[in-house]
Amino acid sequence: MNKLQEILDFNHSFVENKEYDKYITSKQPNKKLVILSCMDTRLTELLPKAMNLKNGDVKLIKNAGASIMHPFGSIMRSIVVAVYEFKADEILVIGHHDCGMSSINVDSTMEKAMERGISKEVISTLTNAGIDIKKWLHGFDSVEESVKESVNLIKNHPLIPKDIKIHGLIIDPETGKLDVVVNGYEISL
Repeated sequence: MNKLQEILDFNHSFVENKEYDKYITSKQPNKKLVILSCMDTRLTELLPKAMNLKNGDVKLIKNAGASIMHPFGSIMRSIVVAVYEFKADEILVIGHHDCGMSSINVDSTMEKAMERGISKEVISTLTNAGIDIKKWLHGFDSVEESVKESVNLIKNHPLIPKDIKIHGLIIDPETGKLDVVVNGYEISL
């Protein structure tokens, strides 16, 4: 059986047995929080549990490295929508120790892409179109600095109101321990 069929079979049972009842909530975040976090699989359940978050408490945005690559990209779009449409009044950027984006080797990633059938011509076309793949895929050297940069970008974004508190944290993916990098109540970057 393939992965999709496994998911669909489980889902059929989930719906039929009304297991969704315990997850029913509104689309408004109960705690009026937006969290930008890494997509690391270790954080899927650990992050909410370590923060005492339940279904419906926050707007959770995930990407590689919990970092904002462009001030008008999809991450900032989601944050802006959460602030204005869902009444979020605080934002947490939560990176983590041992992040894959701190050790990503762009050349190795591109080699893997070519092994999977992406041609050198495609890569050349992107480069000729002005896309700097190395910059686009590059991670970061310091999770602390990456978190600070994302907090600073959000704080200084022209569409984010000045009364929004923006915090930066780092979570240990083993224990769930949170360390504050930027306290939005005492902001100083």
